[in-house]
Amino acid sequence: MGKLILITGGARSGKSSLGEKLAKEAGQEVLYIATAIPFDEEMESRIKKHRETRPANWETVEAYKDLDMALCDKINNKDAVLLDCITVMVSNLMLEKAMDWENISVAEIDEAEARVMVEVNKLMNIAKKSETLFILVTNELGMGIVPTSKLGRAFRDIGGRVNQLLAKEADEVYFCVSGIPMKIK
Repeated sequence: MGKLILITGGARSGKSSLGEKLAKEAGQEVLYIATAIPFDEEMESRIKKHRETRPANWETVEAYKDLDMALCDKINNKDAVLLDCITVMVSNLMLEKAMDWENISVAEIDEAEARVMVEVNKLMNIAKKSETLFILVTNELGMGIVPTSKLGRAFRDIGGRVNQLLAKEADEVYFCVSGIPMKIK
């Protein structure tokens, strides 16, 4: 099995920069998995900035689900796979099925979490089978106030459980604060 590194932290904490640095250090052949969907002008701008910072020779796959299929023939001969970011992947998976989040039942939240976990487990399975370094970037969601909306609470809780699973499986975990990475595992 290749090595798995998880990088977590708050918004604009330096997570992506650390992920890119570690991927560059691994070698020239990097597969970048972008999970964001450009749903508005601001998101398009963020995606554009991320594209501009990546080396031109990095191969990019834009996907947030069925990553086992998207990656199976692309990770051979790669030095590293960098996925940025798990949190956006979780958000996309939660919102792809139309649901009334303000009137959602506990059973429906559990169903949404199960869909997310299926995709996270697909990613973990391909990472475990590979000899390639996998670097996963995520946001640390649970350090703020309790969200007032059901959607916000469900997102925070599901994202937190995903992060716990990934951190447990990871060989190394970094927590970024104000651009300073701290190795916590």
